[in-house]
Amino acid sequence: MHKVILIATVAALAGCSQEKAPPPAATDNVAAAEAPAVTPGVMSLNETTWTFTEDGKKIQESIDANGNYVASSGSEHVDHGTYASVDGKACFTSAMNKDGPECWTVVDTAIGETKETVSDKGEKVKVTRIAYVAVPPMK
Repeated sequence: MHKVILIATVAALAGCSQEKAPPPAATDNVAAAEAPAVTPGVMSLNETTWTFTEDGKKIQESIDANGNYVASSGSEHVDHGTYASVDGKACFTSAMNKDGPECWTVVDTAIGETKETVSDKGEKVKVTRIAYVAVPPMK
């Protein structure tokens, strides 16, 4: 279940290849001061989907626009919870256990690419980014 976190981390690094925007005009300072802090160079994993193998099961995990994730293996629901970018890492908090957040490194990953991500506990997982598949509604 926690390997889903790895996938999100890989996606977060995908934003590193994007061009930087020009510096904001002086009139933009008020809006910028009110915006939430985002780690520079790390893209959001919102609206991304990943696949990976965990305990011999092929898992597909999608993260919606609000940071909610759902992981499944075929028709089996494996995990769900929330994602947040924290200090340049993708951190996942499962709603199915009380383990707290599990954070993974983020690597620049385009759709169709496979990369390795590493958890704060040293666990390594290869994840593949695929085209976004909307998170199914929770029942």
